[in-house]
Amino acid sequence: MARLGQMSLFDAFEIPAHQMNGPLLAALDALATSNVEEERGAVFTRAEVVEFILDLVGYDADEKLYNKRILEPSFGNGDFLLLIIDRLLKSWIKHSSNYSLIFVELSNSICAVEIHSETYKNTKRDVINIINEAGIDREMAIKLADSWLIQGDFLLIGQRENYDYVVGNPPYLRQEAIPEPLLKEYKFRYRTIYDRADLYIPFIERSLTLLNSKGVLGFICSDRWMKNRYGGPLRKLVSNGFNLKAYIDMVETDAFHKEVSVYPAITVISREKQGATRIGHRPKIEKNTLRSLAKEVLGQEIADSSEVKEVAGIVNASEPWIIKPTAQFDLLRKIENSYPTLEEAGCRVGIGVATGADKIFIADFNKLDIEEDRKIPLITTKDIQTGEINWLGQCVINTFNDSGLVDLINYPKLSRYLYLHEETIKNRHIAKKHPDNWFRTIDRIWPDLTIKEKLLIPDIKGEAHIVYESGKYYPHHNLYYITSEEWNLRALQAVLLSNIAKLFISTYSTKIRGGYLRFQAQYLRRIRIPKWGEVPHELRQELISAAIERNISKCNEAVFKLYKLNHEERSALGGN
Repeated sequence: MARLGQMSLFDAFEIPAHQMNGPLLAALDALATSNVEEERGAVFTRAEVVEFILDLVGYDADEKLYNKRILEPSFGNGDFLLLIIDRLLKSWIKHSSNYSLIFVELSNSICAVEIHSETYKNTKRDVINIINEAGIDREMAIKLADSWLIQGDFLLIGQRENYDYVVGNPPYLRQEAIPEPLLKEYKFRYRTIYDRADLYIPFIERSLTLLNSKGVLGFICSDRWMKNRYGGPLRKLVSNGFNLKAYIDMVETDAFHKEVSVYPAITVISREKQGATRIGHRPKIEKNTLRSLAKEVLGQEIADSSEVKEVAGIVNASEPWIIKPTAQFDLLRKIENSYPTLEEAGCRVGIGVATGADKIFIADFNKLDIEEDRKIPLITTKDIQTGEINWLGQCVINTFNDSGLVDLINYPKLSRYLYLHEETIKNRHIAKKHPDNWFRTIDRIWPDLTIKEKLLIPDIKGEAHIVYESGKYYPHHNLYYITSEEWNLRALQAVLLSNIAKLFISTYSTKIRGGYLRFQAQYLRRIRIPKWGEVPHELRQELISAAIERNISKCNEAVFKLYKLNHEERSALGGN
């Protein structure tokens, strides 16, 4: 088996170790020696949750586990690894206990990888101790630890498909935190690194491809990839050769040793034909509770009284995974099959201006001493906290005209102001990328948007926060906006405040801690609405009045009429 310590990073692609370049080695060394857990994406899992995942994948000490192979691709402090070893040794003692064959029977049973050198050393010491405490002499304990553990980058070391189980908590690390030479190598190797995919994405891809014909993967990690744009290629990979056996929503549970802002989920994926998925929600983190839940998930049949549900059709090519109660799922599909998307119905979804240096490009309208035609009234989340417009008087500098970037010679006040902040402005990524246009904002400003009526929507909210703006201000980057030449925006506001919009957003959006939803453009564009011309006059007025009053109950009542929902469908949404 390839070892990173033996400099065989490129075995999987048959690239000789001597061809490794300096920047790549430096990047690996940086991750291997970092003293900041966040820089490595390290989040550690509670023992009760680890035992639960081992139960879900079937890694049971009553079985002859020494005849199986299990992989832990990022073992960290040993949260998974030490419990795996405990089960393996109990299995071996129960079914074999032939000390003369111990190395033959156990040496190939575990493969565990860790990139961080100090963590590797500390956990290896714990591994040796736990083997020793099981009655195996220290010399053999060291020999087994050496055969099981690899210090290296799981995404680069040479491996072959042959694992019955892969379990763990893959590192959660954003692309910006990965050194560029290493990120480039990852992208070359892994097709699931798409858009802004985090590091756990290629970890899942590689782990799935290493399963044998009956292998099972059990991971706990962020659920974002199941719905987000960047998870599309990985969802397609699962669809093409694997089965989502189980999904356990771990939102707002104490699954980890410290609080995390993203919403975790446990996914159990097997290399077999697609079937129905067993689903559990937010279990109590207690050993007996989780053990009982695992038995229910793995049982032949589900009792009517069980909190475990079975849903078919969750995995569908690269489409987001919809994990909803059946009634809501059926209603969502009915609406999707009956109505056009928001943009197909004549609405446009956009996001406000990003400057790259808000402290410079955004200022008090009356106090900023530049030419008046370069100042655009700006609206931010702070201006709409009450649900109505309460402009605090800020503006954004418009560095563009109809022909493109303005000539600073024609704007002496603007020129003086920008050169006063030249160092900061030129230090932005956009300025380094386009040095001749160093003073431009990241996004181009289109003044016509200012005078268009629009709906303003903050990104992160617990409930829909849809604010009507009559056409006086330009939206900031922390706001999404909707304009339309067809729909009356007050009527549309009623739709977006209703439980119908919440159904779409909660289905397709990822959540963050506290129950907050992401009202991003990619999710808003999935909302389906009728064509405005198909809405009866009386119902139009009802929608408009409900929105002006900001009466959610009346919005729901009017919107349910708009979608012609029956009693059961209204009940599924918790509405009137």
